[in-house]
Amino acid sequence: MLEALNRAVLSALPKTHSQPDLARFYALIRDYPERGGKRLRGLLLLLSTAAHGANWQQGLEVAAALELFQNWVLIHDDIEDDSLERRGSPALHQREGMPVALNVGDALHVYMWQLLHNLKAFSPAQQNTLLNEFAWIIQRTAEGQHLDLSWVKQQRFDVSAEEYIEMVTLKTAHYTVSGPLRLGALCAGLPPDERLISAGTDLGVAFQIRDDVLNLMPEVSYGKEFSGDLYEAKRTLILAHLFAHASASEQLELKTLLAKARHDKTADDINSILRLIKRYGSLDYAQEIAEARASRGLSLLKQILNELPAQAEVVKLTRLLESLAKRRQ
Repeated sequence: MLEALNRAVLSALPKTHSQPDLARFYALIRDYPERGGKRLRGLLLLLSTAAHGANWQQGLEVAAALELFQNWVLIHDDIEDDSLERRGSPALHQREGMPVALNVGDALHVYMWQLLHNLKAFSPAQQNTLLNEFAWIIQRTAEGQHLDLSWVKQQRFDVSAEEYIEMVTLKTAHYTVSGPLRLGALCAGLPPDERLISAGTDLGVAFQIRDDVLNLMPEVSYGKEFSGDLYEAKRTLILAHLFAHASASEQLELKTLLAKARHDKTADDINSILRLIKRYGSLDYAQEIAEARASRGLSLLKQILNELPAQAEVVKLTRLLESLAKRRQ
């Protein structure tokens, strides 16, 4: 399934061109997709398609489009956060410059829509439903990203836990869990169970919180820069908890350190923040919230999945979702 998904993603993209500069452009378009990754979202969609009673291959083109979405969003996200690395290699804008990387992301965006507008396995009505669902997912993701970027622009560090949950629900949960599950149902020709949004939201929020936690664990290697979230001053549940419990003087120190430009932050600055995070148990708090949301989401999801026709496929989907909820890398 993973191999077929990889082929579908790359076959949707141009391979070469007789004009050398455009040949180089095509290679850049394929860069992030060829870096690999877990293809988590595409696999969730395919397993959901199978669990809803259809052949998983029926969802292959939609799953490939979802993976293309993930890749162009990552290019743009890396630019917006000025990230250094992506999947163990320099972020595209660091290597090629922001204008080139931005254009590559735009091109991937176009190839994603081209794939969706040329679906062969569905009736026009089904295709229209899939397009609307896909657009809804992208709209919510953009809204969540706007909240995140707005807080950075406003130099806001007093983001509450509730505000953070709202942001990651929009930015991460829909396109990571609930969206793939719903798209899988649609690919199987069935209306999605509305409870998938609640279950997927809990699991997606847990996934993002766990991602934030892993970023501050030096013993973990998961393809991202250790403490990159602190260098980029990302608003996380960890920081929300820390600001809610730190003293006034500590809050001032934190704001001063986090407000520094990324290239001005030193290892000592990051270590100072990490010491405060440890002092107030903010990492443990975030992990507890992630585990609670994951447990609630899995419980509801199992109720939904137990009602589906293909129980052998449900087992595979459940295992993947459990590994997502309990990820350690």
